[in-house]
Amino acid sequence: MARGSAALENAHSPSPARPDRPIDLVHLAKQCLGDANLELEVLRLYDTTIKTYISRLKLATTFDELVINLHSLKGASSGVGAFGIADMAKRAENELRAGRPVTPEQVADIAIAVEEVGVFITGMLKNEPA
Repeated sequence: MARGSAALENAHSPSPARPDRPIDLVHLAKQCLGDANLELEVLRLYDTTIKTYISRLKLATTFDELVINLHSLKGASSGVGAFGIADMAKRAENELRAGRPVTPEQVADIAIAVEEVGVFITGMLKNEPA
């Protein structure tokens, strides 16, 4: 009987591959040394940064343009704890460096993740104390 209930329990638990939040807030807090105001400022800057780089990535046509924008998305995202975007950008950058093209689907997936993070950041900033 215990086996059945454990299996049922695991079937309803959230997937470890899909975090509840698109930004690891614990990681962000550590990066900002627990300063909540700094966290919000970093999120504002990050939101602007990723929107800039995804726009540039969508327009990129050369190897160098693709690599610099993917690498920048990866680095900025890793810094704040947006590991989903960082991982997608890293995979695309690695494929590009291995001689394989970045597909429109990969760019679209990254753009969707950027949009999700933007919505999350907007929600966090709405709750900012005045």
